[in-house]
Amino acid sequence: MSSQVDPAAQLRTDTASSLDISPGRWINNWTPEDPKFWNSVGQDTAGRNLKWSIFAEFLGFSVWQLFAIVVVYLPAAGFSYSTSQLFWLISMPSLVGATLRIPYTFMVARFGGRNWTIVSALLLLIPATGLSLALSSTSTPFGVMLLLAALTGFGGGNFASSMANITHFYPASRKGWALGLNAAGGNLGAAVAQLLVPIAITIFAAGALQLPLAGIIWIPLILVSAWGAWRYMHNLSSAKSDVRGAIACLREKHLWIIACLYVGTFGSFIGFAAVFPKLIVDTFPSFSHLPLGTATITLAFLGPLVGSLSRPYGGKMADRHGGARITVLALATMALITALVVLTLPLANFWLFLLLFLLLFAATGIGNGSTYRMIPAVFALGLGSQGAEASRKSAAALGLISAIGAYGGFLIPQALGLSMSGAGSYTPAFIVFIGAYLALMLMTWYNYARSGTRFAQHGV
Repeated sequence: MSSQVDPAAQLRTDTASSLDISPGRWINNWTPEDPKFWNSVGQDTAGRNLKWSIFAEFLGFSVWQLFAIVVVYLPAAGFSYSTSQLFWLISMPSLVGATLRIPYTFMVARFGGRNWTIVSALLLLIPATGLSLALSSTSTPFGVMLLLAALTGFGGGNFASSMANITHFYPASRKGWALGLNAAGGNLGAAVAQLLVPIAITIFAAGALQLPLAGIIWIPLILVSAWGAWRYMHNLSSAKSDVRGAIACLREKHLWIIACLYVGTFGSFIGFAAVFPKLIVDTFPSFSHLPLGTATITLAFLGPLVGSLSRPYGGKMADRHGGARITVLALATMALITALVVLTLPLANFWLFLLLFLLLFAATGIGNGSTYRMIPAVFALGLGSQGAEASRKSAAALGLISAIGAYGGFLIPQALGLSMSGAGSYTPAFIVFIGAYLALMLMTWYNYARSGTRFAQHGV
C-alpha cells in the first residue's frame, strides 16, 4: 500500500525550510522560534548577518573612540588646548553617541537592518575624513575639533541599531550569546583603535607625528563594511518597533532601573576606555617619554580589549544562572577593585595599577552582557507580553537602555576631569564610583535577585 503525501503539509514543510526573500533582500517568513526553520536556514542566515553586523559595529566603536587616543598626542603635536578642553574632547563623543542611540533604535524597523547598516557605516566617513584634515594643522580651532569629536558619535549610535537588529534574528534561548558576541565585537573597536592609532601615527613619522593617519586608516575598512552589508545582510519584514511602544517603555519603571544598571556597567566600560590612555599618562608621567609610550599609551588598549572579550561570557553566564545574579556579582567586583585602586595609588606601581584596571574592565564586560540579557526577560514578565509584542518592546527597550547607559561614557571622564582640576587627584572620583557601584548592586538584588520576587522565581 503506497503512502501519499498531503500537498498542503508538503508545502508547509518546504516553506519552513526556505526563505521567502523579496527584492531589496527582505525576508518575509522569519520564524527563529520554529526549530525546523532555525536548523534548516535560520541559523546560517542569522550567523551571516551577525558577522557583518559585528564588523560594522566594530568600525563604529573604532571611530567613536578615536579621540580617546588622539587627545593624548595633541599637546606633543603642538595643539594648545587646555586640560579642560582635552577632557571635553574625550567625553563629547559619548554624549553625542548616547543621544544618537535613541533615534537609531527605530531605524531598523523603519528602513531595515541591512539598509540601515549600509547608511550608518557610510556616515562614519564624515568624522574619519574630517579628523584627518583637522589634524593636519595645529591651527585648527578648538570649536572645529569639538565638532569633529561630536561627529564621531555616529559610531556610538550604531550600537543601538545593530543590537535592535540582531535581537530579531535569534530565538530567545540564544539571544544572550548572540547579543553578547555582537556587542563584544563592537566593543573590540575601542581596543583596536587604541592599539593601531599610536602605531600608525608614529611608525611613518619622520621627526613628527603623522596625526592625520588616525582618521585615514579607517576609510577603506568603512567602505568594505558598507559593501559587505549591501551584499550579504538581510532586512526582516517582521522587525517592528514604534514610537508609541518606546513611549510605553519610558513609563515602565524597569526600563529606568536597568538603564541605571547599564550606566554602571557599560557606562563604566566606555567611560574608562575613553579616559584610560590619559589616566595612565597623568598618573605615571615618567613613562610618557618612552618610545611609542610603550608602558602607557600602547598598553592602554588592553583595558577595552579585556572588557570586550569578557562581555559575551557575561551573556552566556546570564543564560545559565540568571542575569540578575551575574550583574550583582559584577557590580560587587567592580566596587571591590575600584577600592583597591584607591588604596594602591600611593604605591605608584604601574603594573599593579594596570592589573587592577584590567580586572575592572573584565568585570564591566561581564556586567554589560548580563545586564543586557536581563532586558527581554524583564520586559516579558514586567509587561505581561509574549511573542512578537514582547520582541518589539524588548527591541525598543534595548535601544533606549543602551542610549541611557552610554551617558556613563560622558559622566566618567567629566567626573575624573573635575576631580583632578578640583582636588589635584583622581581619588575623589573613584570614591564616588565605589558608592555608585554598591548602590546599583543593592538595586539589582532588591528588584531582581531577591528571593520571593517573580523575577527571581523565573531566573531573570
